[in-house]
Formats: sequence, structure tokens, C-alpha cells
Amino acid sequence: MKFTTLIPIPNSTNPIDFNASMLSLGSCFAVNMGEKLDYFKFYNTTNPFGIIFNPVSIEKLIVRAVNQIKFTEEDIFFHNERFHCYEVHSDLSSDNKQEFLEGLNAKVESTHQKIKAATHVMITYGTSWVYQEKKSGAVVANCHKMPQSHFDKRVLSVASIEISIQNTVDAIRKLNPNCSFVFTISPVRHIKDGFVENQRSKAHLITALQNLLSDHLLDKAYYFPAYEIIMDELRDYRFYGEDLLHPSTMAIDYIWQRFKATAISETVLSTLDDIDAIQKSLLHKPFNPTSESHQKFLSKLQEKITKLQENYPTVQF
Repeated sequence: MKFTTLIPIPNSTNPIDFNASMLSLGSCFAVNMGEKLDYFKFYNTTNPFGIIFNPVSIEKLIVRAVNQIKFTEEDIFFHNERFHCYEVHSDLSSDNKQEFLEGLNAKVESTHQKIKAATHVMITYGTSWVYQEKKSGAVVANCHKMPQSHFDKRVLSVASIEISIQNTVDAIRKLNPNCSFVFTISPVRHIKDGFVENQRSKAHLITALQNLLSDHLLDKAYYFPAYEIIMDELRDYRFYGEDLLHPSTMAIDYIWQRFKATAISETVLSTLDDIDAIQKSLLHKPFNPTSESHQKFLSKLQEKITKLQENYPTVQF
């Protein structure tokens, strides 16, 4: 008996292994996948500028990092006793102007180096809805709780999303011609925009991305159907969190299993099982830390780690 309709997912032609250097960008779902990559000890950096939802804001940050364009005082503002920047997430905001600018520019430089060294860039787009600052006309990544009257809200057209995605890829390829791309659409629903509006938003993202992929305008690019898995394979509210909008832990684990089977190299799958066993052992809390049995447990655990690191020196616990 079948209780779900499986989505056929082709295997990536540029699978990820422990020689890969990854940069993951985009929505909170990018964080979910980034946490899995981190757990299994892949070399990965997730959202150096914080969670970013829309294609235009991701493009702006990539272009800035590739061209090493520094942030200046003109790019920041003071609100609610903190300094903010419309291009980055509020997690990066600070009450010290100088430290804020220095931190932002350090991230520009480190992201430049990450892009230069990346074998894979994974981008997760969350929404087509954007907020445009009235004063400058610029699309912002985060409103930083500024009054709604400061912005115009609009939905990006399919054509403008295509241009933004292409510009993002072209900027990265300018610095790193051999980089591979993994694209996903976030399965998180943005109901604050409205139910119909959320569907429209996702449709624009999907259409723009598929237009580029089907016309072979994005070389070495792989589409992983995270959104489609949630909408079809996991078509049940038990796979959502308490807010009924974000995927539950079970759903994220399931999507990871599908990602692992299609985007991760077969040569390292057994090693992922070994890493999982080590990670679980490291979380073990003994009743008596000084007991002989626990010391033997720690010794065997260290042996497993040492053996694994002989084959994969980059894996560190």
C-alpha cells in the first residue's frame, strides 16, 4: 500500500562530498538545510548576512561581496537605539556604529573568499514580495521594524526574478567560473502576505527559476524540489510546526533524506552514518563520568573519530 505520491528527483550531476566547499544562502529553510550540512560535517557557511528571503536582496549582497564593495555610513541608519542596514538581517544590528560597519565589511570580505573557494552555492528563495523604501526606491532585505509608511510593498514579476537570478549567477561565475548551484524554493508559507498572495509569490519564483533551467541558461545548476515535497509528498499538517507554516522537525529530516539520496555523493553515504553515530555518542550524558565503563566508552569513541579523520582530515568534531 502507498500512502504518499513520491516526487521523482533526478540525481545531481555535481554531487556534494567532503571535498566540497559550500555557501548556503536565502530563507530560513536554507538555515534548516545548513544545520544538516553542519551536523554531518560538510564544509559549509550559511547566510553570512542573515536570513534573506527575496531574490533582489540576495543578488545585491552577492554583487557587493564579489566586487568587495564596502558598506559606508550612508548604508546604515539609527532606529530604536540600534544601527541597522536595510541590506542585511536585524540579527546583525548593533548599538555601536563603528563595530557595526567593521563587522559588515568583514563579512563582505569573508563572503568574497567563500564564493571564490566554493564548489557549490545553494540558494533558497522564500518570497516574491518585496518592500521598497520610498525615499531611495531600493528593495530592502529587512524592514527593521520601521513604520510601514516608509515602504511600498509589491510583488516581483517573473521577468524581474529571472533577471535577478541570472545576475546572481553571473556575479558568482565572474569570481568562480566552475561553481555548481543548487536551487530550492522554501516550503515555508508566508501567510502574512495572504493565502492567495503567498501562492502567487511561490508561483513567480518557481516559474522564473524553471524558465532559466529549462532554457539551459543556468549551467551546472540543480533544482531540488523542497517546496514540492512538502506540498505533495507530505500533504498533511502533522508535518508542520505549531504555527502550521514552518516544516516540522520530522519534515525537515525527511527532506534531508531525499536531498541526501539525490544531491550527496554515494561515496560518502556510509560515512554520514558513521558521523551520525559519533554525533549521537558525543551527546551522551553519563550517569557517572569518572566510571571505568564511561572511560572505555570515550576511548572507543575517540578511536572512531581518529579512524574517520584519517580518511577525511577536514572533518572535525
